[in-house]
Amino acid sequence: MIKFFLMVNKQGQTRLSRYYEHVEINKRTMLEAEVIKNCLSRSKDQCSFIEYKDFKLVYRQYAALFVVVGINETENEMAVYELIHNFVEVLDKYFSRVDGILLGLQLRYYKLLTSLWSEKSVS
Repeated sequence: MIKFFLMVNKQGQTRLSRYYEHVEINKRTMLEAEVIKNCLSRSKDQCSFIEYKDFKLVYRQYAALFVVVGINETENEMAVYELIHNFVEVLDKYFSRVDGILLGLQLRYYKLLTSLWSEKSVS
């Protein structure tokens, strides 16, 4: 079972996170920091599967983007590895390239913030 899904840039900033089990906000921050540190510190020659605490991490790097999935012990790592690849291919078609994902997410986040800010200033 998938526990969480993260998209992270090379600077270690989380661009997208989705949790499929309840995790408190302060624990999410600590978990993401540790997971990101573990994935970013590995070389390209090392395996993309990491045993971490009571689950496994499966990650892939695309340009400046890391996609990290936390799974339980019984999940098939190769199936999740292929799932990541298929997910990024779909995003690549939609955004025309993987780096466009980061730009697209940042633009949507900016639009959301500006719309919320303008609603507050009107009130």
